[in-house]
Amino acid sequence: MAQDMTLLWGSGSPPCWRVMIALEEKNLQGYDQKLLSFEKMEHKSQEVIDMNPRGQLPTFKHGDNIVNESYAACFYLESQFKSQGNKLIPESPTEQALTYQHAVIYYNWFVPEGERHDSALKRNRETLAAELKLWEGYLQKLGSGAHLAGPHFSLADVTVFPTVATLFRFGLSTERYPQLAEYYSLLKERPSIKASWPPHWLENPQGQDTLKDI
Repeated sequence: MAQDMTLLWGSGSPPCWRVMIALEEKNLQGYDQKLLSFEKMEHKSQEVIDMNPRGQLPTFKHGDNIVNESYAACFYLESQFKSQGNKLIPESPTEQALTYQHAVIYYNWFVPEGERHDSALKRNRETLAAELKLWEGYLQKLGSGAHLAGPHFSLADVTVFPTVATLFRFGLSTERYPQLAEYYSLLKERPSIKASWPPHWLENPQGQDTLKDI
């Protein structure tokens, strides 16, 4: 099954990372993949354009089916491989509602699919600060050790965690945002997340301080 899949991706891109986490969760290792460089503008190469005319990453193909929007790719993988790997959409209607809400709306306005966080973070500092306070409150209500849609890891976590990890990579204060920091610590050692950790983060564990004052 995974042999029929192709993923073109970029390191450090949350949209790419969430698709890779979903693939790991569904036990779909061994797919054809190619790491491309944003800095070298490889996402605008003919190879990408042939699959995604917008020239954006990720670009995902399964057989003859091309799914180029990362949220859609995650839902597609869960739909096609429900009985394989970990179940990412809960049975409980309440947990389902939370999963859909967080998976679809979270930060779609904040970082366009084809954009790295670097420029988006600088543009949206005030809006980001207000949003982070809302998420601190939400996570506090959930309580310690909770996932976003309930007690179990779900598609909501697949889609949200890469952005949370990127915020801390860019220097978000763990003291100022303890609930987000706890959530980050809870998930960062999960096998699917460790297996798909951005390679350039591994090469250079030291992040940036862009968000230290937010």
